[in-house]
Amino acid sequence: MDDTTQAAAQWLKEHEADSVQRLCDWLKIPSISTDPAYAGDCEKAARWAADRLREAGLEVEVLPTGEPAGSGRPVVVAHAKGDPSYAGPHVLFYGHYDVQPADPIELWDSGPFEPKVIRDSGPARVVARGASDDKGQVASFLEALRAVQATGGGPAGGIKLTVLIEGEEESGSENLEAFVRDNEERFGQCDLCLISDTAMLARGRPAITYGVRGLAYTQITLHGPDQDLHSGVWGGKVPNPLNELTKVLAQLWDDKRRVTIPGFYDDVRTITDDERAAWKALGVDAAAALKGIGLGPDGDVGEAGFTALEREWGRPTCDINGIYGGYMGTGAKTVIPAKASAKVSFRLVADQDPQAVVDSFFAWLDARTPPGCRWEKLDLGVGGPASILADDERLGVIAMAMEEAAGVAPALIKSGGSIPLAALLKRTLGMDTFFVGFGLEDDRIHSPNEKFELDCFHLGCRTHVHLFEAFRRSGSPS
Repeated sequence: MDDTTQAAAQWLKEHEADSVQRLCDWLKIPSISTDPAYAGDCEKAARWAADRLREAGLEVEVLPTGEPAGSGRPVVVAHAKGDPSYAGPHVLFYGHYDVQPADPIELWDSGPFEPKVIRDSGPARVVARGASDDKGQVASFLEALRAVQATGGGPAGGIKLTVLIEGEEESGSENLEAFVRDNEERFGQCDLCLISDTAMLARGRPAITYGVRGLAYTQITLHGPDQDLHSGVWGGKVPNPLNELTKVLAQLWDDKRRVTIPGFYDDVRTITDDERAAWKALGVDAAAALKGIGLGPDGDVGEAGFTALEREWGRPTCDINGIYGGYMGTGAKTVIPAKASAKVSFRLVADQDPQAVVDSFFAWLDARTPPGCRWEKLDLGVGGPASILADDERLGVIAMAMEEAAGVAPALIKSGGSIPLAALLKRTLGMDTFFVGFGLEDDRIHSPNEKFELDCFHLGCRTHVHLFEAFRRSGSPS
């Protein structure tokens, strides 16, 4: 540990309470990107982050997105030029300030935007919407910047750094691709991307995520008669869109729970024997994970021939996320609905093409159109998978920094979730992304009572300080 890192780490320890308070101040802002009613709060959250970056000595801009300009949520972009002698990589750090809606409000033990620090029951933690996803994790990076600046290490500890904090990740990052393309010269100077928006393997078990799945999301509606019908008069005489839709969707999987869309698995990257062995050696307890969500061991279901961990990290899936139609109110109403709808999504792995999957799914539906009916099909957005090789030497640089901060070597893992920016950067700029996250599986992200444990927050702060040093060393003569 060099003097810059040692001084910053000591500063973080002495100012832990202040760091937590700053996080709580950010969490108070209800920056819900999907609801236009919160556009002003998104602007406020963006400017809050911009102010913290300026205080850390970076050059900062808050830039509009969308067409027309300003119709989207603003993006915070910051830059540190690096010391003249710095020869390491130009690092791009990405995070997001927007959060999911807090509904259902009644299930929260305290106000979702009234951060509560709890220390007297279980691990010390802060509870609020966005605590773990992603304000808490981004705040750990902001605090690391503050620490090195406060102790004389200069902006970003002397490394060359670009920061991109967006405000639409939780609503599909609709304007991010256009923003990155419009600023290709700015971001194209970076050598790698670092993201803190993922989880550790467990408490006390830090991890580097070297692959995330892609996502394709669709909405389909099956139209039948041009009006709702009396089921006594018309039942058994005409197609019922709800009946027909469920029959079609039931054909998406075979008896081994494999997706039946032709070509779905053609481009799936094979899980290597080394990966299987490495993942098995992690000792992840699938039964315990199931118990944590109220299921017994018999709840371990999925594609035949793969373990639960292999299915999550290395295999694609198809899921119905919602289905609706007809009468859904209290009591009875005997109706044949005029239409029925479903949300269907796909989690995809390297090297699948999300758009090709959507096109194949829509063609699959067309081939199964029930008599007398027609489809309305919407593509609600895609994001590609992103993965790097487990023997990438840059993983070693990052892993050393994490081990120095945590006192234990990080695990190399993959994630079943999706972060579209990683695939976008690879596709447009040829840039690889490394995920260094500090959340836990039970953080209840997107759910009531979301939390971020303070040990995880402080580890994130220390780790980012050590990462600054690791990047400085990586460019020095050996």
